[in-house]
Amino acid sequence: MRAFFLFTLLLVSNAPTFATEQNNGNVTVGHGMSMYGDLKYPPNFKHFEYANPDAPKGGTVRLADIGTYDSFNPFIIKGIPPAGIGGLFETLTVNSDDEAFSVYGLIAETIEVPEDRTWVAYQLRSIARFHDGTPITPEDVIFSFEILKEKGNPFYRSYYENVTKVEKVDEHKVKFTFINGTNKELPLIMGQLPILSKAYWSTREFDKTTLEAPLGSGAYKIDTFEAGRFVVYKRVPDYWGANLPVNLGQENFDTIRYDYYRDSTVALQAFKAGEYDFRSESTAKDWATAYDFPAVKTGLVIKEEITHEIPTGMQAFFFNTRRPLFADPKVREAIGYLFDFEWSNKNLFYNAYTRTDSFFSNSELAAHNLPSAEEQAILEPFKNKIPEHIFTTAYQPPSSDGSGNIRDNIRKALGLLTDAGWEFKQNRLVNKTTGKPFDFEILLDSPAFERISLPFAKNLERVGIKATIRTVDSSQYKNRLDDFDFDMIVAVVGQSLSPGNEQRDYWGSNKADIKGTRNYAGIKDPVIDALIEQVIAAPDRASLIAHTRALDRVLLSGYYVIPHWHIRTFRVAYWNKFMHPNIAPKYGLGFNTWWIDKEKAQQLDAKRGK
Repeated sequence: MRAFFLFTLLLVSNAPTFATEQNNGNVTVGHGMSMYGDLKYPPNFKHFEYANPDAPKGGTVRLADIGTYDSFNPFIIKGIPPAGIGGLFETLTVNSDDEAFSVYGLIAETIEVPEDRTWVAYQLRSIARFHDGTPITPEDVIFSFEILKEKGNPFYRSYYENVTKVEKVDEHKVKFTFINGTNKELPLIMGQLPILSKAYWSTREFDKTTLEAPLGSGAYKIDTFEAGRFVVYKRVPDYWGANLPVNLGQENFDTIRYDYYRDSTVALQAFKAGEYDFRSESTAKDWATAYDFPAVKTGLVIKEEITHEIPTGMQAFFFNTRRPLFADPKVREAIGYLFDFEWSNKNLFYNAYTRTDSFFSNSELAAHNLPSAEEQAILEPFKNKIPEHIFTTAYQPPSSDGSGNIRDNIRKALGLLTDAGWEFKQNRLVNKTTGKPFDFEILLDSPAFERISLPFAKNLERVGIKATIRTVDSSQYKNRLDDFDFDMIVAVVGQSLSPGNEQRDYWGSNKADIKGTRNYAGIKDPVIDALIEQVIAAPDRASLIAHTRALDRVLLSGYYVIPHWHIRTFRVAYWNKFMHPNIAPKYGLGFNTWWIDKEKAQQLDAKRGK
């Protein structure tokens, strides 16, 4: 199933280039566009290199998800949508997973953009259809844009806020006009707009959860389901876009079934028992120790690591700075000294991970060493509003020797906490003014993070802080996350190779108090706001890199998170009935290009006694 993310992170940069099919004055028309460099695939390309156009269709793949779901509307803040729901919906364009900054037409056949990038127009394919056979029209595109901004997740309002107008040009063309041409990636961003049926949604309440299977236009539609337990998607036999170059060799399974499990431990045991077919492993301990069961040893289950070049972003403990307890950056910095990554990596992760030290880790956008001359020039106007050490010291998260002895870190933490108005009394840390103890809750949605959080809580206890670990079900967790009803969480903020509009939703002041946004930390900093806008308006790649690094430095200096770790491989295990192309995409797992080998499947069934 094509990966569709509600919060699309475009892999784009800031100087679009087109494979030119027409050039009418200062307007370029192309089958795709790249934010810098050339498109890899020409106008007459046959298929993406990482897809096998001869891959056979057929078979059923069984997958797993954790928790529950209660709605088939993935576009609103209410409810929890099921895994795989993105296969129902399509966008105007689609990313190529082996190029960092390129998109190609899907619903749109061609893309028009003027030299000043103040608008973009999409020529829709006349063959594009919803599942009920009705054509996709400019009216549907306009409706989708307007309804998502009005009633969709708050993310959409910030993502599209620089669009001033959307209009129908003719029966197959729609045009978006922008505030100005400074936001270079907007022509690509608008291509990622999910297209919904105006006729279908006009008779339904868009801002309500629903378990009615929605009308889409993608390669799959919902076949059967039991809310919270399973959902089955069936490939649309007459899918209108099956033979497009961007789709050939993909979406090869006839049926995709997701079963829901209470937690990851239960799900792992179910995989071992053959209850589902494919598993992506996120726990280092399980990867190192839990895959020695007989089916792996006999080759019935394949264990494989697939390298990728995806920026890893930031996984971390996020402070909720809306809480008075965490309003002081000295307090946040102090608590960071009490997370012992080196001990965790050695004793819990089998030394599988690298410590994250940037919000843009594993990319050229990450700020390392001292600021360059270009970064200093960007930061100079804010010199009186940001910490001086940004100019003199490169950020490094606190570290240890891995022995578990963190006395030096404890000493530093207590010094910072004392400066912030706290004191150690009778084995508790209390506020010097109010006498209240330092207590907070770490909210989790997965038991897997309990083993990381418990040693952290023990270290906090050594300085008199009581940290309660609370693991809740996925529904409760989402509700509390949307309402910012937490002290600390474990969260992941992914990044692309070209950050842009989405940064407003992550760190922007005007998103800090809007429910459902991803400004989990509650950041309200005019300097960060200004730097975000400079990132969005960066005129070229070099400028984008410098401005992003400057933003990275200021974010790190605020101690809004305690960085975790990252890895640059997909760890997957699967029952041996699959084949996949020899070439893997750089920027994705590419599971939608895999297929079931009938002979392997038959042999597997025979060996398992089916």
